[in-house]
Amino acid sequence: MRSETPILRFAPSPNGRLHLGHAYSALLNADLAARMGGVCRLRIEDIDPQRSKPELIAAIVADLAWLELTYPEPVRRQSQHMGSYQTALDRLVARGLAYPCFCSRGQIRARIAAGSEIPCDPDGVPLYPGTCRTLEVGLVADRLARGEPHTWRLDMAAALREMPGPYGYCAFAEDGTSQVAAEPARWGDAVIARRDVPTSYHLSVVHDDAEEGVTHVVRGRDLEAATDLHVLLQRLLGLPVPYYRHHPLLLDSAGEKLAKSRGSQSLADLRASGVTPGAIRARLGFS
Repeated sequence: MRSETPILRFAPSPNGRLHLGHAYSALLNADLAARMGGVCRLRIEDIDPQRSKPELIAAIVADLAWLELTYPEPVRRQSQHMGSYQTALDRLVARGLAYPCFCSRGQIRARIAAGSEIPCDPDGVPLYPGTCRTLEVGLVADRLARGEPHTWRLDMAAALREMPGPYGYCAFAEDGTSQVAAEPARWGDAVIARRDVPTSYHLSVVHDDAEEGVTHVVRGRDLEAATDLHVLLQRLLGLPVPYYRHHPLLLDSAGEKLAKSRGSQSLADLRASGVTPGAIRARLGFS
């Protein structure tokens, strides 16, 4: 059952300073929530123990407060809910829908370099060839018992056998809703738990959206293809499927999307240069 009150969320990762692209997404979520008579929550997606820094979480909060955005408490931090993600992962493993993968990135690259023709997922990453999917059960148990580093991958073929399609989700816009077909198979045996934590972006985001009662997910078009995988995970875990909306990305002068990794100008830099929150709102189309 969907909540009677629309619930949206803005969910940044604390691995860099927020830039104008983040500001646009945050303001759009807040604006839509207000117009729908709903609520917009803040979630800190800090599952990466190497890149997520406490000072960056504080900076996110400061930047959003400067934009005059407020959120209900408590603010969910993913790093505090690893046990919940482990439980979700265990459910998939127990049903034979996920398997441990001991391959390093280098080993996977070496196989591709050796001449194997492997198709790519929507992000352009070569699909995993399934090397560990057919490992002998006893060998897998021994390697796990020794604590050998591993990820967990969704067994896409097994998942689709258990939960055959068709798949789809409902996209929403100002002029109504539309059904969008989803093709989760194009993601192959995707990683659903990292080596260092019992989850991945894909697993934690569908879990948290359900846990927080999110009814409408509004995020960038760079995540539109990932929704195909998310609706499959939602079906497998018995979770509700929110409405989705994927907004255009802000681009720099070279036509590339704004990104922390490319050193896009941060909101902190803009604030230090004397730019006001009102100017940011006007620049991004929010009065």
